[in-house]
Amino acid sequence: MAQFIAFNKDVEVNKQTVLSIVNSMEKGKETRLGILIKNGVNPDQNEWFNQQNWLNAFKDIAENLGDMNLFLIGKAIINNAQFPPIKDLEEGLRSIDVAYHMNHRVNGKIMFDPETGKMTPGIGYYKVTKFDSKNKEAEMVCDNPYPTKFDEGIITQVANKFKPMGSRVSVDLDTTKEMRKEGANSDTFLIRW
Repeated sequence: MAQFIAFNKDVEVNKQTVLSIVNSMEKGKETRLGILIKNGVNPDQNEWFNQQNWLNAFKDIAENLGDMNLFLIGKAIINNAQFPPIKDLEEGLRSIDVAYHMNHRVNGKIMFDPETGKMTPGIGYYKVTKFDSKNKEAEMVCDNPYPTKFDEGIITQVANKFKPMGSRVSVDLDTTKEMRKEGANSDTFLIRW
């Protein structure tokens, strides 16, 4: 699936996560809130929102405010959405998929069960396909309906928060692999520190 198209029409996203759009930066807060409301996502009225409506708001932001806003919203996710406990960079990167499922539900059921550690499929994933601490590089495949720059922002913020002391992080889209902006199912990011 390409970006901005929900995999399942019954998937919902929680209010905490939705607020990352509003709280990503002070400037333009009212504009972003207006875009959410215009797309049927009013954080003052509900706790859960249709994912497709939220994706429509992302598309609206991309078209009217630009990709940098998507990147900053992604960076704000770790401060707004629920995340499991994390102790290092590898755990941080791997936790993105858990957090993704923790903050979405389908037919009223949250898509991650903390007691069993099982995730309900149907929304895609964030998968660490390589983690090499010796060479200080990792690879993550993002197969989900969210925009590329949003995912880049999430990965960048998580990597910066949990990087080894004194490291400098870079996160780059691997343009040699399939890309959602060209209609593919996934993006692959290269993370170095």
